[in-house]
Amino acid sequence: MEGLDWQGAIKDIQASVKWLKENGSPKVGVTGYCMGGALAIASGVLVPEVDAVVAFYGTPSSKLVDPSRALAPIQAHFGELDTYVGFADVTAAKSLEEKLKSCGVPHEVHIYPGCSHAFMNTSPEALKNQGAIDLFIVV
Repeated sequence: MEGLDWQGAIKDIQASVKWLKENGSPKVGVTGYCMGGALAIASGVLVPEVDAVVAFYGTPSSKLVDPSRALAPIQAHFGELDTYVGFADVTAAKSLEEKLKSCGVPHEVHIYPGCSHAFMNTSPEALKNQGAIDLFIVV
């Protein structure tokens, strides 16, 4: 993550959204996991053409973007036991939720009990979180 050109990645997302809309997609959402989740949220602020965002366990650095300036609805998912402090832990999730409340943009922040980082993937560690995966499908 430290080696990523975050501004360049946002430009790539914006170009992709523009291409999709120019080629028949009336609405475009951005989703991502971990670093991609942070980028998805950032695109909901910095890319006006984005219509919706779904992010999993990741929040953007305050140096990149202020989520309280979101333009698109945001749905975010976090694990209660995530240990990526300031990025995907419960404190980061609740901070994101407070910022989104302040901007008036529709949002949902879900925190899944007993789950750690990357709970939606199919690794043996993540599969211990099947209950959260089942909850997500119902959400």
